[in-house]
Amino acid sequence: MQKFDDAVLDCFLKNQLQLFPEEVASDRKEAEAFLEECMAVVVESVKEVLDYFEEEGVDMEGADESSVLEEAEVFAVGDGRYLIVEG
Repeated sequence: MQKFDDAVLDCFLKNQLQLFPEEVASDRKEAEAFLEECMAVVVESVKEVLDYFEEEGVDMEGADESSVLEEAEVFAVGDGRYLIVEG
């Protein structure tokens, strides 16, 4: 089970409306429970974001590093890491 640090949880809380029509969490505890439930992952680079989508069978033909970061499921934590949440 993935552990989510405060930077990841804060990033999700601040940006959750990019993926969902309404807030799904109002504090870090709720955010952590939600992310664990939907099996969100944190990766260390844009390349790992691309690798993740490829492994999940998402059609990434023609996608590059900048376009994959525009996906609603991808949250830039701000320290080089990315949170991927399957909505």
